[in-house]
Amino acid sequence: MKKYTYSAKDSDNQNKWWVVNAEGAILGRLASQVAAALRGKNNPLYTPHADLGDSVVVINAEKIVLTGRKMDQKNYYRHSGYIGGLKTITAKKLIEKRPEDVIRFAVKGMLPKNSLGRRIFKKLKVYAGDQHPHEAQQPETMSIQ
Repeated sequence: MKKYTYSAKDSDNQNKWWVVNAEGAILGRLASQVAAALRGKNNPLYTPHADLGDSVVVINAEKIVLTGRKMDQKNYYRHSGYIGGLKTITAKKLIEKRPEDVIRFAVKGMLPKNSLGRRIFKKLKVYAGDQHPHEAQQPETMSIQ
């Protein structure tokens, strides 16, 4: 009798919803645990080529913590597409302007750089305050160590 390894498919996904409170959490630790949940690495059926992850809602993004002197020294870059069009913003200014983007950039960098990673990233919802419109999905609370 031959035994075969089971390979999970996207249709096997149960897709739970989690809510994470980012207040006082360190950015990198939070992002790595959120990325693992989005990817489905906590699921026993985890398969690298399938989307078996859960949806994650992050609240209180404006109260995230960066260690050391990263608030002043960490820069985020984007380019306008024109010659000399490199734009730079520090983490401190980005948290004041758009605090959700700091968490989005950190999590996106930890996901695969392909079509699966882009699809997984759409299941991340980040909000600056403590309110979110996803109560209908009955999200469970995820604790960050």
